[in-house]
Amino acid sequence: MKFIELKNVNKVYKNGVTALADVSISIDKGEFVFVIGLTASGKSTFIKMLYREEKPTKGTVMVGGLNVGKIRNRKVYKLRRKIGIVFQDFKLLPKLTVYENVAFALECVGMKDKDIRPKVINALERVGLKDKVRSFPGELSGGEQQRVCIARAIVNEPKLLICDEPTGNLDPKTSKEIMNVIEGINSDLGTTIIMATHDKDIVNRMKKRVLLIEHGVLAGDFAKGSYKTNESV
Repeated sequence: MKFIELKNVNKVYKNGVTALADVSISIDKGEFVFVIGLTASGKSTFIKMLYREEKPTKGTVMVGGLNVGKIRNRKVYKLRRKIGIVFQDFKLLPKLTVYENVAFALECVGMKDKDIRPKVINALERVGLKDKVRSFPGELSGGEQQRVCIARAIVNEPKLLICDEPTGNLDPKTSKEIMNVIEGINSDLGTTIIMATHDKDIVNRMKKRVLLIEHGVLAGDFAKGSYKTNESV
């Protein structure tokens, strides 16, 4: 069984817009996959389906053996505990320290303080911020804030890390540093990475598998290292 599998997935919103049309995708555990496409191509809908922000109108979305579309609303939290999500706009709590922002993800699932600390320190060390535990988000650079977000996303050791335009607000140098962190999580921990991006330089440089979505259709599925473009993605 594939770790992630979409079979003949359609998504039609209430306003009549078709976001995805007959999309079928299989992703193995431990893969690193870029999802690219122009604005309104359907890639954000695809990403949201993986963590059950959206449900398919037709077809099946399987993640880690779970039929995501059939999970009841009150049970969605159980899926999301197994998934880390990194957004473009950080979503950090400004009045909490770096340590507290990362620890908050574990406090929400009822973990005891004595178990939280080593996990938080390990996650912050993984992203290179062990010396920033007492800092507040407003005292950090954009790149450092995104590192905190990544630490928060991986602190519970998820099997899947979803990154939705994680470098969208960062300069090229910082973007490269963030991608090195994410690639390390994939290679060192075996975490499956699904990343939506518009950054063609990152896609070209990293040579991972690429899914191209255009007008709601899977327009291309490029094997690792086979995709190259000079155009905007």
